[in-house]
Amino acid sequence: MAVAHHLLALPPRISILPSSFSSSSSFSLLPLSSSSSPLCAKTGKLSVFPGLLKLGYKAKATPQDSEVNLAAEAFTRFKHLLLPVTDRNPYLSEGTRQAAATTAALAKKYGADITVVVIDEKQKESIPEHNTQLSSIRWHLSEGGFQEFRVLERLGEGSKPTAIIGEVADDLNLDLVVLSMEAIHSKHVDANLLAEFIPCPVLLLPL
Repeated sequence: MAVAHHLLALPPRISILPSSFSSSSSFSLLPLSSSSSPLCAKTGKLSVFPGLLKLGYKAKATPQDSEVNLAAEAFTRFKHLLLPVTDRNPYLSEGTRQAAATTAALAKKYGADITVVVIDEKQKESIPEHNTQLSSIRWHLSEGGFQEFRVLERLGEGSKPTAIIGEVADDLNLDLVVLSMEAIHSKHVDANLLAEFIPCPVLLLPL
């Protein structure tokens, strides 16, 4: 499984760990009762109706149950998605193209808005193919059916893409961040810091 806290990954490997997830929900199984049940015979709890098998299942509600339900509902109410772009490939890396296509598909499904944040430690003047990269982003999102979206440029702020992603997600009150695992493997994004400080779920796409 990928990093803990607010995590998703699309098929074939899916991980969802919202911050409110709890495994403390307790369940108890009511005893089986049947005159012919070996299990019941051992426990001495026989049914007064021979041949009738009664199965009961009781769930003890806990405060965490409602939190889990709320978290599950949040994953079906995406209204604003963030697509971070951290690579310098003017035509976008494979992982970024995959993230762009996924972001467009999710936004189209849920009727959500898209914000793209382009992050680079260098100033714009030091990135000769920066405009080509912006055109590539527009093309890939338009292929997914999106002509209108917001583009933020966070350039020349040093090597801190993880902090920038968290900051933008917090400032814009985003519902989901879509990111390729490529950004993690290439060391552009620190998964541990992202999981700790991101204020919303993160969808990590396997390559």
